[in-house]
Amino acid sequence: MNIWSLRAARFGAACALLASFGPPVLAHGARVGEIEISHPYATPSLAGTRNGAAYFVKLENTGAKADKLVRASTPAADRVELHSMAVDGQGVMRMREIAAIELAPKASIALRPGARFHLMMMSLKEPLKEGASFPMTLEFERAGKVEVKVVVQVPKPRDAAASHAH
Repeated sequence: MNIWSLRAARFGAACALLASFGPPVLAHGARVGEIEISHPYATPSLAGTRNGAAYFVKLENTGAKADKLVRASTPAADRVELHSMAVDGQGVMRMREIAAIELAPKASIALRPGARFHLMMMSLKEPLKEGASFPMTLEFERAGKVEVKVVVQVPKPRDAAASHAH
């Protein structure tokens, strides 16, 4: 065996060993201060629509003090609104813009289709196509700003999405 074959074999063995430990916690996400953002994603655009939605598998405050997401922006849309969904007294699901998404200390929330919170991208510059990605800047009251990479994908079933990482 020559030196290059030996190196390739060692490299392959090292990669296999690392893969056996599973994906890193923030394989696709970001951290700012004590806030962890896991797997930012958006759903592909529906035909004829100019708005889109962005989600996170998990938004976690690992700190001892409360924080809140107060703003988001992306070059992919004219503006991004923080939205809450709730069922009204007549059983109708209502969506409304909110000032912030609160993050209690040592707590996490999931922003998923059909869940309580999501980010609504208004007036998309172009349709969101599966497999594409775009940057989004998130601003937290205490932790500050961070840019994340948002991947456009068809949502996965909840239990599969929770264990999914890039």
